[in-house]
Amino acid sequence: MTKTNPGRFFEDYTIGQIIRHAVPRTVAEGERALYHALYPARHALYSSDEFAASSGLESSPLDDLIAFHIVFGKTVPDVSLNAIANLGYAEGRWLRPVWPGDTLRSESEVIGLKQNSNGKSGVVWVRTRGLNQMDEPVLDYVRWVMVRKRDPEAAAPETVVPDLAQVVDPTDLVIPEGLDFTGYDFDLAGEPHRWGDYEIGEKIDHVDGITVEEAEHMLATRLWQNTAKVHFDATNREDGKRLIYGGHVISMARALSFNGLANAQMIVALNGGAHANPCFAGDTVRAWSEVLDKADTTAPGVGAIRLRLVATTGDSAAFPLRGQDGRYAPEVLLDLDYWALMPV
Repeated sequence: MTKTNPGRFFEDYTIGQIIRHAVPRTVAEGERALYHALYPARHALYSSDEFAASSGLESSPLDDLIAFHIVFGKTVPDVSLNAIANLGYAEGRWLRPVWPGDTLRSESEVIGLKQNSNGKSGVVWVRTRGLNQMDEPVLDYVRWVMVRKRDPEAAAPETVVPDLAQVVDPTDLVIPEGLDFTGYDFDLAGEPHRWGDYEIGEKIDHVDGITVEEAEHMLATRLWQNTAKVHFDATNREDGKRLIYGGHVISMARALSFNGLANAQMIVALNGGAHANPCFAGDTVRAWSEVLDKADTTAPGVGAIRLRLVATTGDSAAFPLRGQDGRYAPEVLLDLDYWALMPV
């Protein structure tokens, strides 16, 4: 009897199935230090207890994407170990900050299944929740992945495609308790630009670029306990390359966006996203953003801004995002749509 885990295949999923993922993870200041070493993350709220306290929080929480990566990483052995591709995200919301000392775990519900026409794979939709040690949800999102079948002859399940919102309604954004930007220090934050300075349709070239190194992306992916073979095993792909974890590109692009969006302090929702093309070591990642929408919040001095974050291997936004065939241009790595909180 084998005791090793080959991962789930497409025919192993059923609608309504609840998967409780191993292994809970207690996070500490070490995660923050490593995160800021791996990415040029400089947003003040996540760098300084004093800045966070002046913004109404008890201390500096861990970066929102640390929570995302840890919650996501837990799901990999059960959801995407045998995945061909991670296809997209929707309806993501950060529900409360994660603090050093919190213990995070993940659980997922299968909400959609659709076999591909080739009969060799299918798409699985899951809604994943990250919970802390008090069983309070800290994060909730939907993602869908293309997963191999173990047996191509296995019967196809009934097709269920979930109806997902295109955007999280701003009235459903969860603002951290006590957050108050009325005394916001723009000098210490790094830029003078506030919510009212940004216009819908405005594009911001974040200027800087960072070349991805093999060791760094593997260190980052191990940090999140993401076990997907394509990120570590050079024999897993015919070209002998290790695929960069898509979340590594998300964090790199978000960190690069500081130049122009230093005051987009907290990510509170993930409306959608696509890993448009693969990223490999040696690629230089650049980023630009587009302002898609703005909304008021009930928190004092706090506005919500909806941003499209695009990561590329080309020179900023000098090329079309998509070709005439509707496909992403080969230079595009990431197309991410999210809500952030900013001082008004």
